[in-house]
Amino acid sequence: MNKIAIFFVLLMYSFSISAQDGFQFKNGGNKVSIPFQFINNLVFIPLNVNGVELTFLLDSGVQEAILFSLEDKEEVSLKNIEKVSLRGLGSEEAVEGLKSEGNLIEVEGMRSWSHLLYIILDQNFNMSSHVGIPVNGIIGYSFFKNNLVEINYDKKRVFFYKENNRNRRRIERKYHKVAISIEKGKPYINSMLVIDSVKIPAKLLVDVGNSDAIWLFDNSTKNISIPKKNFEDYLGRGFSGDVMGKRARISEFEISDFVFKNPIAAFPDSTSLRHVSMVSDRLGSVGGEILKRFSIVFDYTNESLFLRRNKSFSDPFLYNKSGIEIMHSGMQWVQETVALQTVPIVVDNMPASADKPPSDFKYKFELKPIYEIANIRKNSPGKNSGLQKGDIIKTVNGMKAYEFSLQKLNELLRSNDEKWITMEIERNSQVLKFRFQLRDIL
Repeated sequence: MNKIAIFFVLLMYSFSISAQDGFQFKNGGNKVSIPFQFINNLVFIPLNVNGVELTFLLDSGVQEAILFSLEDKEEVSLKNIEKVSLRGLGSEEAVEGLKSEGNLIEVEGMRSWSHLLYIILDQNFNMSSHVGIPVNGIIGYSFFKNNLVEINYDKKRVFFYKENNRNRRRIERKYHKVAISIEKGKPYINSMLVIDSVKIPAKLLVDVGNSDAIWLFDNSTKNISIPKKNFEDYLGRGFSGDVMGKRARISEFEISDFVFKNPIAAFPDSTSLRHVSMVSDRLGSVGGEILKRFSIVFDYTNESLFLRRNKSFSDPFLYNKSGIEIMHSGMQWVQETVALQTVPIVVDNMPASADKPPSDFKYKFELKPIYEIANIRKNSPGKNSGLQKGDIIKTVNGMKAYEFSLQKLNELLRSNDEKWITMEIERNSQVLKFRFQLRDIL
């Protein structure tokens, strides 16, 4: 799988949107700029929670702020804690969690008082291993609700603009305005699909936290059916387990005046959706693979979305042709040889012999990532070559695997060309070699 289609919808006990005040400007500011990391079509921002800096996934598809993977942040102090049950996407049962009220969340120039947080206690729920950086939580509705919020994918920055006439006029002059509806703290947009030559109006969730282009729910009454040319795939991980489904190309996708040809849609299976409470007439989601082609301004207050196409607008829609999903599974010490910069020693005005072989080097040890095959699609090139879930990747096309970032490995496997890939893996203490060709089956 080339992208992590992580997409979180929770049904919680004792939940209330009104408990969150949202972000306010500090010291009467008018604009704030926040850098973000962009990995697998997802946006990761730094936020300070009760005095401790953490990394959050920015996700317009959630109402709540959620914490997990805090094992390396033991000093985080949480207030007013009580136990709750959390349930959402996936086929498994609810997971145990905590609710914490009255927390302070800050980012440079912005502050949210009395913030409500949910904490996932299940250590198996770990986004970090799938994106290659430490990720401690997710934030959604409260981040967007009070201000004009721009996600500028070209600059890799999020901008807060104070809601006033000056800022609004500037945005309206430069961007294309599209109506949205805010329902249960989430933005929805009306779009048009073309599947098998049939035009289908579709109400979709605008989901910054979903890395795929489009998710569609198989719905024969709305003429949404899975195209014949498709393949089964692992779509991601929700709070209630793995999300499975199929992928296929659809003919066309349209938002207002913007048209995309042959995007790849994911169709989650009904088992993965059984715990999700849908708003009226929703048929799916539009995610990061589409959204990254714009600079986007969210205006929750006036139920508007502002779009301006960027340099990625016409990029092709790609997918992981290998069928292999790779995850980060820890760190290892690696010994490397480093040449020393030395000055020749001169004795009695005579230089050292030029014939003497160089011996000026030292060893250093560095922590490097370990990559493991987390999932592998049946009947895929990777599967048919003999690779298995749990294999530890040692080399890729002759290069040490740790020389790649997880992002670079994913980009290699979703190449637009039908490249040959050679991997050496470790399985049961044996090193084995496999070779396969990327093939486009859509």
